[in-house]
Amino acid sequence: MFPTIDVGATTVSALSLLLLLVTFGARGGSGQQGEMNDYLKREHSLIRPYQGSGMTIPYWDFIGSTFVTNSYVRLTPDLQSKSGAIWNQMPCTSINWEVHISFKVHGKGKDLFGDGMAIWYAKDRLQTGPVFGSRDPFQGLAIILDTYSNHNGPHNHQHPYISAMVNNGSLTYDHDRDGTHTQLAGCEAKFRNVDYDTMIAIRYKNDVLTVSTDLENQNTWKQCF
Repeated sequence: MFPTIDVGATTVSALSLLLLLVTFGARGGSGQQGEMNDYLKREHSLIRPYQGSGMTIPYWDFIGSTFVTNSYVRLTPDLQSKSGAIWNQMPCTSINWEVHISFKVHGKGKDLFGDGMAIWYAKDRLQTGPVFGSRDPFQGLAIILDTYSNHNGPHNHQHPYISAMVNNGSLTYDHDRDGTHTQLAGCEAKFRNVDYDTMIAIRYKNDVLTVSTDLENQNTWKQCF
């Protein structure tokens, strides 16, 4: 599986999402006796300064509207119908793993803005498509940070919203229902247009997935699911 950070294409009527990626760090474990070894895996990490030689970043590929500087990685500008992605080049072989992502999502739009972004743990890398920038159907795990509500039915919820979806290639993501019928779990998460960097932690240990956030700049994790 290849870790990635991805932002979805916007609809024609919506302003796109601007995301400033500050830090991406992955920690891995051997899986022996179910213990998680707390060490940083360099090949899965993205830490300032971001640029390598020229416009390349070791172990990472970026596509679409992605723009890289020493201090940040911007996946899309604040314009309509833009998408961008940054994909890790190295397969993840750890049985147990944890990733921490520091990010910032903002734009000028007050009512209309980008659909959102997804963090992918996927079988295939560098895929593009309608599910927050990646293919549909996909194989793997998607952690979806949805910023725009498309659904007013019985399962609707406030946005922004973080959810998880696992797919073996047999399911499709339903944008009209905001993926509510295929999600494993989710929570409301007010991470858009705040003045500070926000954090998400994704942990997979002993077949249990846990997602936590720090959205209030308190250096304290709050479990989402």
